[in-house]
Amino acid sequence: MKNLKNLYLFLKEKIDSGKTNYAIPKRWMPDDYEGIVKIRGRKFVVNPYEYFSRVIEKIMKNADENIDYSKPLSLVTGEKSSEWIKKAIVYSAHVRMTTAYQHNADAPFFMPVDDLGFKESGTFLKMIALLPYLKQYNVDAIYLLPITQSSNKFKKGEVGSPYAVKSFHHVEKDYHDPILEKFNADEEFAAFVEAAHMYGMRVILDFIPRTAARDNDLILEHPDWFYWIDIKELSSYGPPKIEGLDFEQPSAENLPVLYSNEEVKRHLKKFRWAPNITDPQKWENFVKKNKNNPDFLEEIVREFKVITVPGFSDWINDPQPTWDDVTFLRLFMSHPEESEKYLENPQEQPPYVLYDVVKSSKFPGKEINSGLWEMISNIMPYFQKNFGIDGARLDMGHALPKELEHQIISNAKNYDPSFAIIAEELSMDNHIKAKNSGYDAILGNTWWAEPRHKESWFIKTTRDIMPALSVPSFATAETPDSPRAVTRDGGELFSKLSAVVNTFMPNGITFINSGSEIFEKQPMNLGLDFEKPEEERFKYLEPTDQFYGKLAFFDYYALHWDTDRHMVRLLVALGKIKKEHADLIANISNFRYTDHMDKVFSIFYWDGNKGLLIPVNLNFDKSVNFAYDLGYHTWRGHHKISLLLENYRRCEFKWDEGAWLNITLNPGEAKIYLVE
Repeated sequence: MKNLKNLYLFLKEKIDSGKTNYAIPKRWMPDDYEGIVKIRGRKFVVNPYEYFSRVIEKIMKNADENIDYSKPLSLVTGEKSSEWIKKAIVYSAHVRMTTAYQHNADAPFFMPVDDLGFKESGTFLKMIALLPYLKQYNVDAIYLLPITQSSNKFKKGEVGSPYAVKSFHHVEKDYHDPILEKFNADEEFAAFVEAAHMYGMRVILDFIPRTAARDNDLILEHPDWFYWIDIKELSSYGPPKIEGLDFEQPSAENLPVLYSNEEVKRHLKKFRWAPNITDPQKWENFVKKNKNNPDFLEEIVREFKVITVPGFSDWINDPQPTWDDVTFLRLFMSHPEESEKYLENPQEQPPYVLYDVVKSSKFPGKEINSGLWEMISNIMPYFQKNFGIDGARLDMGHALPKELEHQIISNAKNYDPSFAIIAEELSMDNHIKAKNSGYDAILGNTWWAEPRHKESWFIKTTRDIMPALSVPSFATAETPDSPRAVTRDGGELFSKLSAVVNTFMPNGITFINSGSEIFEKQPMNLGLDFEKPEEERFKYLEPTDQFYGKLAFFDYYALHWDTDRHMVRLLVALGKIKKEHADLIANISNFRYTDHMDKVFSIFYWDGNKGLLIPVNLNFDKSVNFAYDLGYHTWRGHHKISLLLENYRRCEFKWDEGAWLNITLNPGEAKIYLVE
């Protein structure tokens, strides 16, 4: 509790020096807040020191002073397995976006740091203040996009991508809140984890083991862990196009075609040895001179005429351009063993990046980069031991060498057996592979399937795919990389309907993407399921909107918290119902599925004594009426029925019913019944 308590004591001491001039959205205001509040339209204006100290004080009242909340929550609960992930309601947040807000109520627009000195972009302090809001949803795990220090080189927008990791062991300094004058981002993140644990919420982080920022701090210590090209070749550098091959993955069969391609031969000639190899003494002097120089990469270019290479996809003939803000880590000190025979002079060829090199899980080299492997596999334990995190999503883990993937997972599990690791596996067919590799869950593809309800993918996923999984999958209609659910066919009704189904999806981990609860339209990134990405970024907001065309991954962006359109009350109701019946839902043997008519189906969980019935109408243009044969599943002729959700509002109507239940659903409606 020490980190959170230190923040609290500092804020409390500063209350008298503060002014009531800090605007927050009403969603962030706890119902029982007793401080001074001024109402400015849709905004609440508070004394920031009073506001944050009172919120933290309320959180600490949930705490036991004898418990160390800086440790993983499993050490508090006594859990020894990761089974908790199967019942979880996960809220996904990008700190910089999720807690961004225009705190200066008199200013005409949002600024990252406003004229009053307030940080309007997101901070860990504001993430702490958001916890009571998330508690309403019965959230028990918060998934944060990468919080490690990112780079501001080769930016794709106003700010660096969170996936361009500058330092694997330092927290993003921009998430520090200037209100906390004497603290730093590491201390504030530690306080956030403590606060989350006091509310019974676990913290899951995103980890990127395969790539790094092109000016990653490791370069000064280990330049040979990276790939280099002649600076003169940078302007023409890119993934070579391969005639004779389709859009496909590298394989032993297509390597001869790949390496005989003239463009590939030109590509290989662009690479150079690491600067410590070409001139060891010059490099040693360079490091001494530039040890604390944040712009050391520019100096490398100037003195050695080489630069780290941009990354690109491991799919041959992928039309997407290079990933200019990240570079690949050199996982092997030798070329891919399968590919060496196609190189003209393997010993003279500098380390290079090609499709097979990127796909190191299938094309390993003989000599592993043991120092790099050790560093990568100990990143998760570092955050477990120093911050008490409870889980992680492993970015592109399936593309890593199996031995390294196993080492990463086992190191984390050895420290905390309940640590949950989620695979970035988008193909549901690979669920068994993910389980055998040691993962506890997969990202999955409900975000792709559910919007395709007209093509029956929503039904197929609910009926056939999800119940058969050997590990649970995120259940969601949107992710940080995909279009927003509200922009899909069905709009707000689709968002609500999918929220209901994803709360009770078999083998589903309920996943709430930040902003979905207020029908945010603008995507955060353009990584998945966009036909014309550069056009679609300008599709959803009005040109007069300050955030028109901006992407939260690369730009300063604030959610439209002040909107009147939302499904907050629905998510509150769903969270309560799920927690009341978590054991019933988590047991897949209780699951039953019934098709009723075109685009109409029911989910029914029954354990012999009680059940939850969720009928769903995927017709967004017509109502439906049908009878459901409860007795077929319960073997009873009499039931007590409670209608828990109707018209997407919580209700509590009770009556007695026979073997059959008559159901009417409005267009795009899903209801919830308790059957006893």
